[in-house]
Amino acid sequence: MKTSRYTGAQIIAILQQAEGGVPVAELCREHGMSNASFYKWRAKYGGMDASMISQMKSME
Repeated sequence: MKTSRYTGAQIIAILQQAEGGVPVAELCREHGMSNASFYKWRAKYGGMDASMISQMKSME
């Protein structure tokens, strides 16, 4: 399985920037990712913090 280019902490930071008011298109261009990746992350990691993501990955 392909590994992600982004760590859990990086994903959380990107999602927090979007919550702070940065447009999604600008974030995607800045970080070199697609809009689909952003919205998939938001659906999966929406209200989590970095520790919750590590717990979730350990359970998988």
